[in-house]
Amino acid sequence: MKERDALLDMHPRRADDEAQAIVHLDLSVAELVEHALARGEAVLTADGALRATTGKYTGRSPRDKFIVQHPGDPMAVAWGKVNQPITPGRFEQLRRKVEHYLSLRSHYVMHGFAGADPRHRIAVQVVSEYAWHSLFMRQMLLRPSAGGDTAGGVPFRILVAPGVQADPTLDGTNSETFIALDFKQRIALIGGTEYAGEMKKSVFTVLNGELPQGGVLPMHCSANIGERGDVALFFGLSGTGKTTLSADPRRHLIGDDEHGWSDDGVFNFEGGCYAKCIGLQQEREPQIWDAIRFGSVLENVVLDETRRPDYLSQALTENTRAAYPVEFIPGAVPSGMGGHPATILFLTADATGVLPPVSRLSDAQAMYHFLAGYTSKLAGTERGVQEPQPTFSTCFGEPFLPLSPMTYARMLGERIRSHGAAVYLVNTGWSGGPYGEGSRIDLGYTRAIVRAAIDGSLARQSYVTHPVFGLAMPTACPGVPDAILDPRGTWRDGREYDRAAQALAARFVENQARFDLDPAILAAAPRA
Repeated sequence: MKERDALLDMHPRRADDEAQAIVHLDLSVAELVEHALARGEAVLTADGALRATTGKYTGRSPRDKFIVQHPGDPMAVAWGKVNQPITPGRFEQLRRKVEHYLSLRSHYVMHGFAGADPRHRIAVQVVSEYAWHSLFMRQMLLRPSAGGDTAGGVPFRILVAPGVQADPTLDGTNSETFIALDFKQRIALIGGTEYAGEMKKSVFTVLNGELPQGGVLPMHCSANIGERGDVALFFGLSGTGKTTLSADPRRHLIGDDEHGWSDDGVFNFEGGCYAKCIGLQQEREPQIWDAIRFGSVLENVVLDETRRPDYLSQALTENTRAAYPVEFIPGAVPSGMGGHPATILFLTADATGVLPPVSRLSDAQAMYHFLAGYTSKLAGTERGVQEPQPTFSTCFGEPFLPLSPMTYARMLGERIRSHGAAVYLVNTGWSGGPYGEGSRIDLGYTRAIVRAAIDGSLARQSYVTHPVFGLAMPTACPGVPDAILDPRGTWRDGREYDRAAQALAARFVENQARFDLDPAILAAAPRA
């Protein structure tokens, strides 16, 4: 704790003189870096990146996210624990607090777009208390120079004021932190947290609410494309490997986290990447390593005495992050667009050590596992998560889905059938036992699995069926030891594996009760 406290106190933030409050409009990267340094918000690393710390909150706060519930609103929001309602009156109360607070301080306004396809993009305006937040969003959104100068409709405004805290008794929140979205007024409010990911995911939530109404499927996935124009999608929650696996020097990156699938193909929502960088090594992830330079933002990364990042340190959080423009990745697709995907990979970091490293899914299994969205929450990605916890996040992105999960699942199923995409479930988690006993599957093996799935060689292997999950497991894969492909054989005690498999299957069966599944999809469930 002493190390953490010392790091947080190294660079105290300086409040602006109210008499000198200035609105800084669309500053350049260099100007924003200068402002962040002058204001004591961040420091410059030896590699030229800007490093900021986020204080108390180093991950998202899903319990503090709200959507305004307007009477007679035509948007069919799926209200519940994920989409918590807040009244228009209480939202306006918070809005007045935020706007008054910002009006008394120098702050930053930047404009960008979400959606590389001009037919489906929205304009976004970010008003932020901190210069480094403005830089973060400048790198994460599509910039006008890169994405075009127009977007239809009223811009969605995001007002970010970490210094504003809610009063749960008066404001109807669960804590002093709030992330509140009003789709009707096209405004989001963020207060009580400095974690930059809340801004990024607020934009994603907006797109998840609006694009399906125009026939576009929003997806929590990365995407890349080969020389033959073959597109691959990588679905998964934070920490499952979307960014790492899609940054492949043999292929071209479309985007690392959020995409839309229209009648014309896939397109990136963002202009940047937000990579989790705990344990980052140059030899294993060279593209991400080289992207962390001037213009990039490091979040909660510990620096040594020479200001070089210590990517192994978890002193602040395991959820250390790097944000950089997508063009920092060599060979990235300038347009941010591609055709219809030929390969879809569902990534899961299974902390129980039960699921095989890879399995081929039928159409029904693809729908079942998309709705399940099983993975393990990794440490630091959300408040209170200290070690991997098995979880089900529908569509691999439940915290960001305003509509019913079935809306997104049906759209994906229609597209898989229409375009004949091959779907695989890839476990990037543990093998040889659960977390604490087994070990994480080697990244080199996972990369080989992904290459074999994309080039078609994996489809030509022979397969055996998992006795509990009914998954088709290959008996061989180029570049991967045969012995690890059947997870039971990697455990010291096969009977312990069987018990763990039954326990995990029971979790799946319990989770599927949330949905009204048709018989074909239900038949793809594990046998608990």
